[in-house]
Amino acid sequence: MNVSSKPERTRLSAEDWELAALQMIADHGVGALAVEALARELGVTKGSFYWHFRTREALLNAAMERWEQYGEREIIGQIEQMADPRQRLPELFRRVAHELQPHRVYAALLKALDHPQVVPVMARVSQRRMEFLTTVYREAGLPPAQALNRARLTYAAYVGFLQLNFTLGLPRLSHEEFDAYVEHMIATLTPA
Repeated sequence: MNVSSKPERTRLSAEDWELAALQMIADHGVGALAVEALARELGVTKGSFYWHFRTREALLNAAMERWEQYGEREIIGQIEQMADPRQRLPELFRRVAHELQPHRVYAALLKALDHPQVVPVMARVSQRRMEFLTTVYREAGLPPAQALNRARLTYAAYVGFLQLNFTLGLPRLSHEEFDAYVEHMIATLTPA
């Protein structure tokens, strides 16, 4: 989900613009998303943008939808396919731990919860993730109330870690320390 280099062609796809928008959101926040700045970054004119999108808001919606669908397809969809429910949580934690770009976008969207386009997306994403976690915990053997509470705790730990890491720059962990933290989360939050 990243734009590694400027495309060599002058006609960009909607996907190119969406990925560049997500990169800009991750780097500078929702408020920094601007057609002119993106065009400059991509090495094209604004006319290329208007070939695919009518407004900045349309691009923002498309970019957030792409981010949302990535999480749904690449994380939730793949974990749901695992046969053993007890393996789903450790695999989920490990996969999510190493998805840096989606986390950066999520953290930027958390900072923009006063933006009218961001609020419904974040509400929908959070609801879906909570439902997914609750289901995974139930399938791992927890009773409904405990599954819901464990899902809340897990999601709160995720959001809290993002806030600490991307907003406050804490904790500063080495690669080894981060991997140890992920294993600790798995041991703490996965039912025995």
